[in-house]
Amino acid sequence: MSSLSLSHVLLLSPSVCLSNIGDGNPRESSPFINNTDDDKGTLYDGKNMALFEEEMDSNPMVSSLLNKLANYTNLTQGVREHEEADEDEGAKKKTVKSPQMGTFIGVYLPCLQNILGVILFLRMTWIVGTAGILESFIIVSMCCSCTMLTAISMSAIATNGVVPAGGSYYMISRSLGPEFGGAVGLCFYLGTTFAGAMYILGTIEILLTYIVPSAAIFKAEEKAQEADALLNNMRVYGTCCLTLMALVVFVGVKYVNKLALVFLACVVLSILAIYAGVIKTIFEPPVFPVCLLGNRTLQNHDFDKCMKTEIIDNVTVTTKLWSLFCEGPELNASCNEYFSLNNVTEIQGIPGLTSGVISENMWGSYGPAGMLVEKAVPSVPASVASQDKYMPYVANDITTFFTLLVGIYFPSVTGIMAGSNRSGDLRDAQRSIPIGTILAIATTTIIYLSCVVVFGACIEGVVLRDKFGDSVKGNLVIGTLSWPSPWVIVIGSFFSCCGAGLQSLTGAPRLLQAIARDGIVPFLQVRTSLYISSFFTVQSIRALSFLGMSLCLALMFISSWYYALVAMLIAGCIYKYIEYRGAEKEWGDGIRGLSLNAARYALIRLEEAPPHTKNWRPQLLVLLSLDSELSVKHPRLLSFTTQLKAGKGLTIVGSVLEGTYLTRESDAKRAEQSIKSAMAAEKTKGFCHVVVSSNLRDGFSHLIQSAGLGGMKHNSVLMAWPANWKQSNDPQSWRNFIETIRETTAAHQALLVAKNVDSFPHQERLAEGTIDVWWIVHDGGLLMLLPFLLQQHKVWRKCKMRIFTVAQLDDNSIQMKKDLQMFLYHLRLNAEVEVVEMAQLIHDRNTASHAALNDNSDATPERVHMTWTKEKFCTERTRNREPNASVAVRDLFNMKPEWESLNQSNVRCMHTAVKLNEVVVNKSQGAHLVLLNMPGPPKSRGGDENYMEFLEVLTEGLNRVLLVRGGGREVITIYS
Repeated sequence: MSSLSLSHVLLLSPSVCLSNIGDGNPRESSPFINNTDDDKGTLYDGKNMALFEEEMDSNPMVSSLLNKLANYTNLTQGVREHEEADEDEGAKKKTVKSPQMGTFIGVYLPCLQNILGVILFLRMTWIVGTAGILESFIIVSMCCSCTMLTAISMSAIATNGVVPAGGSYYMISRSLGPEFGGAVGLCFYLGTTFAGAMYILGTIEILLTYIVPSAAIFKAEEKAQEADALLNNMRVYGTCCLTLMALVVFVGVKYVNKLALVFLACVVLSILAIYAGVIKTIFEPPVFPVCLLGNRTLQNHDFDKCMKTEIIDNVTVTTKLWSLFCEGPELNASCNEYFSLNNVTEIQGIPGLTSGVISENMWGSYGPAGMLVEKAVPSVPASVASQDKYMPYVANDITTFFTLLVGIYFPSVTGIMAGSNRSGDLRDAQRSIPIGTILAIATTTIIYLSCVVVFGACIEGVVLRDKFGDSVKGNLVIGTLSWPSPWVIVIGSFFSCCGAGLQSLTGAPRLLQAIARDGIVPFLQVRTSLYISSFFTVQSIRALSFLGMSLCLALMFISSWYYALVAMLIAGCIYKYIEYRGAEKEWGDGIRGLSLNAARYALIRLEEAPPHTKNWRPQLLVLLSLDSELSVKHPRLLSFTTQLKAGKGLTIVGSVLEGTYLTRESDAKRAEQSIKSAMAAEKTKGFCHVVVSSNLRDGFSHLIQSAGLGGMKHNSVLMAWPANWKQSNDPQSWRNFIETIRETTAAHQALLVAKNVDSFPHQERLAEGTIDVWWIVHDGGLLMLLPFLLQQHKVWRKCKMRIFTVAQLDDNSIQMKKDLQMFLYHLRLNAEVEVVEMAQLIHDRNTASHAALNDNSDATPERVHMTWTKEKFCTERTRNREPNASVAVRDLFNMKPEWESLNQSNVRCMHTAVKLNEVVVNKSQGAHLVLLNMPGPPKSRGGDENYMEFLEVLTEGLNRVLLVRGGGREVITIYS
């Protein structure tokens, strides 16, 4: 230190640190601009955090960082800019307004529209009739539970940070990587196009079966040809409908969005009409008679009276029904055997909620294709049944079983991504997506479950199993229950299917576009060809759907999934039991070879690219000091490592022995064993590495450079503060400490220095308290990540996080606090926030000492050497405020040689350390742990001892302190 040392700081600090306070014009240099003018003989203007001056050359002050974050918007490719992006890729984009959609309009209603659709209106009654109320309840509960769990998982990702546009694909790809994201995204794209095909087929079925049956181009001459005719009509009309929808989507997505509310209104009105009809059945059930021949249900398209004969003018004549089963209208004509043996009866298709029909519909009625729909009443069987398929009976068109019904129903609940796909248009996506999606699933689950009970309690079983409503004169079965007219459901379901189809054709190309823009699938081009590819994909699905269904059915029959689960569970339990309790054997087994091969492969993959910000965690190199007995000096450093890492990630515990390896080989092995024992005692999971070097400095340098293997290398260094550096006769100890700081900085590694480490907690749980973070300059987010990781451990779990940051003189501290709270909200960190204004760290300008700087005298004083302490600072500051202070200052600065060598930077730095320490002690003296930005060492090694003094003063009076230096990269992100 210089002869005057830092004792002169007391005379200079009020003036040199606040040269402009008296002017009322405080100035703050930009934290992003290197400003070294202050060091050129001038006083320090406005920068009152001189201790962190060098840090600000590369790291922004917190106020600047928060200002940037406050101006952040997550709208990158929302619906409102969709057409602009497609019109001209090279043209300049128009300014896009901030997203304004809330939870209800942006997520809840779109999910509701996509979940309540074609399956509810066309197949739900048939599923209830076939599976029965109990099994239908199981099907709905199982499928809705699956989507609810999916939504919860999606919510966990959505609430993990800001969700830009891109929806579910963005969340999956950014969470699991491009490989998973691309694979799942393309499958999701195909699933969306499959859904589009399903909605279009539903639209055509409603049109040709219930609205305009006469519009069919292909008509069956025989009953056996009805299925083929229907498929041919669907192909023709489906292609026309798909072409029309594709043109609408191609012309403009905004038109689809405008029609979305209309289509949704149709869905809501249809559901309300169903519930209104259910209530009406209590008082006045609708009249929909069903004709039974024996116990068989008849299609009543071609007859109007459910009787074989009738009396007209006292003459018995045959009816149209007679002609369907007999060779002529004559009473003596030859008739079908079953027709002759059984009578016809008429029952009510909708007996009503209080009829007691619910008990008949409780159980399922599965069967093969062609099985007749029968009611459980007595009948006389016919001896020959070969002609039944030509008779107007209601029969199964496909083979039915439980898993098939699960597969048919499940697409109805897969519309849960409709809200997340609009993430770019949401005002607060990370809040709206979880709430809106989960509420939509809960609402639709209640609707579906209530529909299962209502359908089973109000509708006759034979009508429920009649898929196309042939027994109720071709009416939509669910429409027979509605009020005031079945046409409400028919028209509503038609527009509902149209709207859902348009939404699918809109969403699928946008999803494919998001994948293509990421560039993970080279052959995809972001052009209008995406819409064309979606068109042809939907068109081809109709041809491939039968093949896909057949393969799925084959796998369902072949796979005995329940036995497979039981076998895997037993094997897994035995494996874990042997692994945990079994004897340790080294047999050179193949598993160890596979483990080595997998480790090698993983290391190579890790080395291909640096980890993404979301994957960054402190991989620690813990530098331990050993005593003369080769025992660990600070075992609590290992305890802290355990609490910080919780056994996850990489931990390397290293130490250095002085000497040569040839002479200290046995000591190195004993030291390694001693460290391993300490690691076991402190429950630290990791690797041990002891290096023998000619001196400690080189040894620690070697560890910092070479510890780890391939991609499994440390990115952070943890070490203890050299406690007795002042009393030590050997200055090499604290010089090694500073050199370690310099080397970690050069290696772009984070540095954690634990001061008073022996007072850190061991395994005992701390009572409720706080972990205080003093965030002075932005270090990439490490200061906020560390408390979060500590809170995951039981020792620190009850501690709350508090974040303090410093506002410069011309910062808006109120706005800074709001911005910081929003930043923490995006990070999902629960912490109290307090902004300490710069005025708390400074005093009024001392004009007397300021004037003393300009006084030149030739007197030379006696050389003095003083070690800086806080007590001496306070004493000298009091002297400085005495009336004769100006004379004393003038006499002091007559010492020309010493004054010329005084470094004004040290003056400012010590002033910062003292004043910041006062505020930190005042706010955080009772905290369980205090985390502080660690200023960097001076570029010139001549100031190393002063640097140690700065750090000592900065942390004085605090119980547990962790000084933190970032590694020069971002370690937290607000993105999901």
